[in-house]
Amino acid sequence: MKQRKIRVLVAKVGLDGHDRGAKIVARALMDAGMEVIYTGLRQTVDQVVVAALQENVDVLGLSFLSGDHMVLVPKVMQALKQKGVGEVMVLIGGIILKRHIQDLMKMGVHRVFLPGSPPAEIVNYIQENLTRK
Repeated sequence: MKQRKIRVLVAKVGLDGHDRGAKIVARALMDAGMEVIYTGLRQTVDQVVVAALQENVDVLGLSFLSGDHMVLVPKVMQALKQKGVGEVMVLIGGIILKRHIQDLMKMGVHRVFLPGSPPAEIVNYIQENLTRK
C-alpha cells in the first residue's frame, strides 16, 4: 500500500509581512516530495489551527520575523491541543532569540531553525523525525 505524502502547513501568524524565508522553505519541501500548503501573510492563530485540522497536516511550520513568537506560539500550541491536533510536528523558523529556544521546546515545539539553516536540514529533520498519524 502506498503511503501518502508528508503534508506540511507553512504559516505566518500575526502582522509580520515578510515571507521570503517561508516561501524558500516551502519550495524546498515541495522539491523533496512533500505536499505543502502555504497560508499566506497575516494569519490569525485560529485560521492557522483550523487550516492544520482541515488539511490533516503532519507538520506545521511557523515563520517569525517580528519578534512576537513568544506571544503567538503559546496560543498556537494551546489551540492545537484544544482542536485535537496536538500530535502535529511543530517547527519554528525565523528570527528567534537563542535564549527563547528552550522555552519554545518546553511548549511543545519540535525544532527551531534559525536564519541560515539550509533548507535541506529542515527536509532531513522532517523525514527522519516525523511519526506519522
